[in-house]
Amino acid sequence: MSTMYTQTPFTLPLLGRGSHLITADIVKNVPDIAKIKCGLLHLFLQHTSAALTLNENYDQDVRKDMSTSLDRLVPEDSEGKGLYLHDDEGEDDMPAHIKCALIGASVSVPITNGKLNTGTWQGIWFLEFRNGKNRRKVLATVQGEKL
Repeated sequence: MSTMYTQTPFTLPLLGRGSHLITADIVKNVPDIAKIKCGLLHLFLQHTSAALTLNENYDQDVRKDMSTSLDRLVPEDSEGKGLYLHDDEGEDDMPAHIKCALIGASVSVPITNGKLNTGTWQGIWFLEFRNGKNRRKVLATVQGEKL
C-alpha cells in the first residue's frame, strides 16, 4: 500500500455574488483525485468573504434560495443604520465576513476509487458574498491510498 499526499492551489473562475455549483471545476483542477483508491479531498478557500459547502446539486433554485436566505439572515446596511462597526470596504463587506463564519471556508469529501464519494444529490458549492466578481483562491489537499 502506497500513500499519497499532494496540495494543489488553483483559482476559481470569476463568479459573481451568489451560490455556485463547482464540483466539475474541482475535479478538473485537482487531477490527483483520480489517483486515490481510498482517501480524502480537503478544500480550503483562502478568503474571508466567501465560503465553501456541500449541498443540493440538482435544482438551481436551492442555490438561489440559499443566497436569498443568507441575505435575509445577515443583511447589508444599505440604509446606513450603523449595523456594523467594520464598514471600510463597503456595505457588503462585514455581512460577507459573518456569512463566511457561518458557512465556513473549507470542506472535506471522501475519495473512493478515483472519484469523489458524495451523495446522489450532493455537490460542492462556492458562495460569493461580495458584490462584483472576485478572483478566489482554493488550496486542495489530496491524501490517501494510491490506486
